Amino acid sequence: MIILKLQGNCRTTAMGILPHTDMQRALELALSLDIPFWPQLPRTSFFEDMYVQISEHFPGITLDLENRSISFSLEKFYVKLEEFLAHWDDEAYFRLSPQYSAVFHRFLEEDLSSYINIRGQTIGPVSFGLKILDENKKPMIYYEEVRQLIFDFVARKLQTQYNEMYARHDGSFLWVDEPGLEMVFMAFTGYTSEKAFDDYRLFLEKFPGPKGVHLCGNPDWSFLLQQDLDVLSIDALARGEIFSRYREDIKAFLDNGGIISWGITPTLTEEYDQENVQSMIARLEDLWGHLEQHGGIPRRQILEQAWLAPARCCLVNMDGEATVEKSFRLLQEVAEHFKAEL
Repeated sequence: MIILKLQGNCRTTAMGILPHTDMQRALELALSLDIPFWPQLPRTSFFEDMYVQISEHFPGITLDLENRSISFSLEKFYVKLEEFLAHWDDEAYFRLSPQYSAVFHRFLEEDLSSYINIRGQTIGPVSFGLKILDENKKPMIYYEEVRQLIFDFVARKLQTQYNEMYARHDGSFLWVDEPGLEMVFMAFTGYTSEKAFDDYRLFLEKFPGPKGVHLCGNPDWSFLLQQDLDVLSIDALARGEIFSRYREDIKAFLDNGGIISWGITPTLTEEYDQENVQSMIARLEDLWGHLEQHGGIPRRQILEQAWLAPARCCLVNMDGEATVEKSFRLLQEVAEHFKAEL
């Protein structure tokens, strides 16, 4: 298996979650991008929720389908641990089952030969561990004996998904979604950023293929820019000005060959109605001009190591998928403007 070198050049992609209830329509939207992905559709099933999706077979997890909730029990963790470990070398045990993602399997049935790359994803270990609470409202990542298994479990899930995707397309890669990562930089957390940094470094050593992280939040960006990552996906629309202040780290990340996926087109209806192609181009020009002028990063390098994406996932619009689909179309126009420079 050859590890591919990803190329930027302002190609388009997007985050995994879509608001659609029509699977085929969601697939068509994902396949309209330069780098398509398999969509996660939580409105079709609770199993498509990204925290539920990754939890399949994790010991100690309980799903309440009626109330659409997920919880953890340390007692149940130990009851199930031996059985879980007995399956550790069984790759089939870690596959996404059709129940937990019908879309993944439909995506792999598509003709993907015309694409240079295709992408998969899952929730990241920090967000998974912080989100799922036990009966005392304690995040499961706070348990020392559970935390290491969380990182190893997510890595095992990634390895299995990557192998399935690579068998269909040798340009496959994955990223993890880490919406909860910014929490480790808050004073009240019981899991420090220093410990998380070390855990993440070891986790990325087990990450298959090109390594990517996406988050819409606002962490200490040095945490990720200094990791061994190939792709960093950000919400540049809301976080771009703060992110661009990390000029030295961004320069080092790009000089090391990294790609930044700039989430720029709005998916929230109220935001979308205030923007257009020119305003989105101007927003990126400001960010990239700042990095060029104050960070010493050549514009050509920024363009060649950039992807463009919608700013974030959005499930709250009253118009369902309409604004998200318009955001994808706007993205194509913005991307074409910058591709003309290359």
